[in-house]
Amino acid sequence: MCKQTREREPELDRLQIKVGGMACSFCTATIRKVYERTPGVHEAHVSLAHEEVLLRFDPDEVSADELREALRRVGYTVRDADKVKAFEEQQAELTAERRRLIVAGALAGAALFFMVAMWAEIMAPWICRLATFSIAAALQFGPGFYILEKAFYSVRRRILNQHVLLEIAALAAFAGGILGFFGELSEITALQFPIGEFFAVATFLVAYHILSEYVSLLVRVRASLSVRKLLSLQPDTARVKRGERFVEIPVADIQRGMRVQVRPGERIPVDGTVVDGRSSVDESVVTGESIAVWKSAGDEVVGGSVNQAGGLTVEVTRVGEESFLHQVARRIDEARAMKPGILQLVDAVLVYYVPAVLGFAVLGFLLWSAGAWAVAGQPELARGVYAALGALVLGYPCALGMATPLAMIRGGGMAAEKGILIRAGEAFEVIKDIRRVVLDKTGTLTEGKPEATDVMAVENSDEEQVVACAAAVEAVSEHPLAAAVLAEAARRRISPSSATDFESLTGRGVRGRVGEDTVIVGKPELLEIELGCDLTPVRRALERLQEAGKTVVVVGRRPATAPHTAYQLLGLIAVADPPKADARETVARLQAAGIEPVMVTGDNEGTARAVARQLGIERVQARMLPGDKSEQVRELQRDGVRVAFVGDGINDAPALTQADVGIAMGAGTDIAIEAADVVLTGDRLSAIMDTLEIGVRSYRKTVQNLWLAFVFNGVGVPAATTGLVHPVWAMAAMVASVSAVLLNSFGWRIVRKPSPASGSGSR
Repeated sequence: MCKQTREREPELDRLQIKVGGMACSFCTATIRKVYERTPGVHEAHVSLAHEEVLLRFDPDEVSADELREALRRVGYTVRDADKVKAFEEQQAELTAERRRLIVAGALAGAALFFMVAMWAEIMAPWICRLATFSIAAALQFGPGFYILEKAFYSVRRRILNQHVLLEIAALAAFAGGILGFFGELSEITALQFPIGEFFAVATFLVAYHILSEYVSLLVRVRASLSVRKLLSLQPDTARVKRGERFVEIPVADIQRGMRVQVRPGERIPVDGTVVDGRSSVDESVVTGESIAVWKSAGDEVVGGSVNQAGGLTVEVTRVGEESFLHQVARRIDEARAMKPGILQLVDAVLVYYVPAVLGFAVLGFLLWSAGAWAVAGQPELARGVYAALGALVLGYPCALGMATPLAMIRGGGMAAEKGILIRAGEAFEVIKDIRRVVLDKTGTLTEGKPEATDVMAVENSDEEQVVACAAAVEAVSEHPLAAAVLAEAARRRISPSSATDFESLTGRGVRGRVGEDTVIVGKPELLEIELGCDLTPVRRALERLQEAGKTVVVVGRRPATAPHTAYQLLGLIAVADPPKADARETVARLQAAGIEPVMVTGDNEGTARAVARQLGIERVQARMLPGDKSEQVRELQRDGVRVAFVGDGINDAPALTQADVGIAMGAGTDIAIEAADVVLTGDRLSAIMDTLEIGVRSYRKTVQNLWLAFVFNGVGVPAATTGLVHPVWAMAAMVASVSAVLLNSFGWRIVRKPSPASGSGSR
């Protein structure tokens, strides 16, 4: 990174750029070097998985436009920040690359045909040579010209990467063919190189590079398109009060002080204060807690929350960067910037690989030119050219660059069969080292939907009566607790009566007339303190259930014959968000694998501890806000261990980004899904262990691929310096290395029958 000056730190700006054209870790290193050498840039974080760059820079030294232009000058594109447009641009890029690949493949096939025709002497040599020259020139300066541009701008910035290596080899082969042509014309034996073969090598090199970049792009586009299917875009308009009526305007145009109308079932578009109306609001985006909160005039609401019951009119109090959702987005950026770096295996040799190959090429040429002249008195220029070109061709890192993407495709296919979408190639590099998994409670470990877990009746009543009376009143309410009570009535096959004179006691309970009697369902304090109901018969049960973290409502009845007496206690109903069916098993599997599970939640301490006890989790953090969760992940990472985070809500997004591997439940919010490295397309929690196991196997496959690539490169490059390796056979060896990596990645499909996607995530 560039040196940072502490005094200038407060003046630094941030810039996040979506990048197009990234193919492998060589591209990551190239972009990082570009910005390390750009004056005014203090930090540059490049993510291959998210295809983006996060910069901290001094605006007095360099502008945001100049930083984007620096990226374009080395051959990469800047995508639109809008995710929908970015998806469209990515799809268009894939289509263009597919066309480029088709043209390159056709030209490579034609070059092979003319080269074989020349060997078999079935066509006039001059026709074959002219054809291979035309094909090589057409590909090099046509579909492959963008590679030449990337190499040129990289050299200008003193960056040695795969584009530079490719172009040196391709241009050297092309130049060798031209020299051979002139050598034949002038009968200069020292310059008699095999024309057709040299032009064919130049063609095959460019074609294989286009193939490798297309494969890498295909991986990312497929992942992005799969994620897009999971995303539900938020509405971009809101109804704002103008005079005596409400009109619809873009959310981006809303200003502080405006009044916004929110209908039942809609997502609240802004942060503000309720000025009119009364409703229950699902604030799980902030707290993660599944039980809704009643809101009325004077209460604050947060953008992204869901209005459930009644209509609300909200006065806007925070807009733009001050709003909750923008703060979450900022925390995500900060988390990404502070996320520990993941050193890929390819990166470990990247610093030395390209210079080493170029060094061997120069060494081979010098051995058979200056060296042969010094020893034998006559240089062997042709052999020196063979040595240099052979080293460059064998050293081209096509197989090396494809090793991780191909292992990712393989692992992605295995994961897809189990309903798992692995978006990030980097995830394969780190999953094997995960030692702690942090799990959000609500919606991840639990169902995220309150259910009636306990029903208790007093001596003069029975459970059916308690449920029937409560359901009759709650049938009119739209509160999540009401849904839980009605679901319990349905389970018991109870058809509740219709309540009349319904009244909602905001935040405390509901009341209505059932038959001739008045029934009330509400908090224990409401019945005991305000209405004088004696709760002594259920006191111990009430305390036990509350200690278990359950929400308890008491059911009371006042007979029509005694309208002024206290309510008579019928019983109580406990409601809780139950753990998922496979939650305990998943926790046990994690522990058996030597991975410590940690639970975090925005819920209260009592509820959190109760759920943790049920699941066998020892470490628990409660009452956590979005920033707290990402800070907790950072704290665990400071111990020197790799951490995975599993969550489903907007409030989990910063932690998902901060974690070494972020795992989002597919039923969660689009922001959580976008922030994650892995998406579980259903709510099957056991898929977490499946993900970790697939990640370990895929990492092993990556290592195997790299060894295969290094065997060809490591043995071939030094061997090429002998000058005995003809460039065509060097090209064949390079093709063989790519083929070996392909077979190692996907040969298993030949002997293995595809299994049905039984683990698709449906429960």
